[in-house]
Amino acid sequence: MFATLSTIDLAIIAAYFIVVFLLAGWVTIQERRAKAQNYGSQDYFLGGKNLGWFVIGASLFASNIGSEHLVGLAGSGARGDMPAAQFELLASLILMLLGWVFVPFYIKSGVFTMPEFLERRYSPGARTYLSVISIIAYVMTKISITIFAGALVFEVMGVPFWTGAMIVVIATGIYTIFGGLRAVVYTDMMQMFVLVGGAVAATFYGLEALGGWEGMMTVFHEADQSLGYVSESRFFNLWRPMSDPDFPWTGILFGAPILGVWYWCTDQFIVQRVLSAKDISNARKGTLFGGFLKILPLFIFVIPGVIAFALSQKGLLSLDGDPDKALPAMITDFLPPGLKGLILAGLLAALMSSLSSVFNSCSTLFTIDFYKKWKSTSSERELVFVGQAATVVLVGISLAWIPFMRVMMEGSSFYQYLQSIQAYISPPIAAAFLLGLFIKRINAKGAIWSLWTGFFLGIARLILEFQKNLGNVAEGSLLYYYADINFLHFAIVLFVICSIVLILMSLLAPQDSPEKLKNVTYEKPEDRLTGFSPANTDFWLTLLLIAAILTLWIVFSPLVMGR
Repeated sequence: MFATLSTIDLAIIAAYFIVVFLLAGWVTIQERRAKAQNYGSQDYFLGGKNLGWFVIGASLFASNIGSEHLVGLAGSGARGDMPAAQFELLASLILMLLGWVFVPFYIKSGVFTMPEFLERRYSPGARTYLSVISIIAYVMTKISITIFAGALVFEVMGVPFWTGAMIVVIATGIYTIFGGLRAVVYTDMMQMFVLVGGAVAATFYGLEALGGWEGMMTVFHEADQSLGYVSESRFFNLWRPMSDPDFPWTGILFGAPILGVWYWCTDQFIVQRVLSAKDISNARKGTLFGGFLKILPLFIFVIPGVIAFALSQKGLLSLDGDPDKALPAMITDFLPPGLKGLILAGLLAALMSSLSSVFNSCSTLFTIDFYKKWKSTSSERELVFVGQAATVVLVGISLAWIPFMRVMMEGSSFYQYLQSIQAYISPPIAAAFLLGLFIKRINAKGAIWSLWTGFFLGIARLILEFQKNLGNVAEGSLLYYYADINFLHFAIVLFVICSIVLILMSLLAPQDSPEKLKNVTYEKPEDRLTGFSPANTDFWLTLLLIAAILTLWIVFSPLVMGR
């Protein structure tokens, strides 16, 4: 049975939310006063394009840290699925790619959205495709799963699931609708500190209950025989064999980066933050800062999940058979009154932070890529209002998707569900952006064929997997194999197919003119990695980040942790 919250905990939770709303309100008022009558769509959707690197990096981290981390990643740790942390470590490397390769083009082009950039590189059809797919992906993954996780945290606190879901949605909508991106990123920055501090506190008190790190390892050694495997190599190993059904090393090294390029380098949800930077230098430093922060989830979410499992083995914690309750349970059972309320408020606020970021990105896509194109004479005030109204509609659609999502998640974790959905939609988009920057011969015809080929193959996989989970696909059949192949391996195959289609179909159409390709492709070899030299501080920060990732790969490997 989960511990109940004291009066002081409830008071702190209420006070925390008041502070969040006051901060969002203060930022919004200051921005609108400064702009006065000139406040418009650029201010609402891109924060006025004057944000510094620290705010950008903190926002990249905090807005990304959603339910898949607070609930799902800790749950993966409790399941013994430490390789799930590889997505976080790889994100650090992909963020470097965003800062060095993609950012210069995005900022120089002056675009509001990623679909807008795709239109300049290819065609209006490519822009429409990415806009629609992005909004659908947000509903199927980020929005609905964040609402679901927020409701789960409330459920741990004794609040009914759907009541908790509505609280999360309404509270988030208040400051997202009125504040825009600037309010979102500043509340993100505050929540980053609470998130990290809370996870560290949960880890400290959990380890203290086990008798420290050695006490925890003793629990695992004692449990080896009953578990049926060597727990130390299972719970503290980032690498799995190629035959592993969930996280094969081949899928991690070659499939996960495809998801990463789509999410971190081409997804509106993330890139909108670097588009709001003062200049390219601040944008790049923000991505590097975000890359260092992305190392933390291994220690502040996965490891606490492992600790939660050890506590459950000693009978000190009950997960009720659901590892996804690991982090909320540790907080409610092991933190002292006051701190417990603060951290629970931080968890909920972080979920709201992630949700508000997606709401803002979705409304940006709908307003700029659809409404503004349909009604080009729209005033700035009208565009802001349409963006606010779009948020309300998206909330309703996301709530309706939750029951379907629960079926899709059967037998898997939050984190695996999210990554698998992304594996079905990301390869064609990643191919269009990545190859489009470096291969001038690629054109609109190839892009459209590639995008739609990837769409139909990905949707077919999604539908078949849904049917397989319901038992409606004959085991051993070709369709069953298609639905059962590891999602990371599927991403590799789909990326290769889409790349081949992209190149071959482009060769059947005339090459684009040099004027069309200006500022959307690398024109000269010396343009690549501009500023990447020892004279630039960013150069050394990049090398340090790479060294940190390599060190963690070695430390948490079979050579060190296996027996």
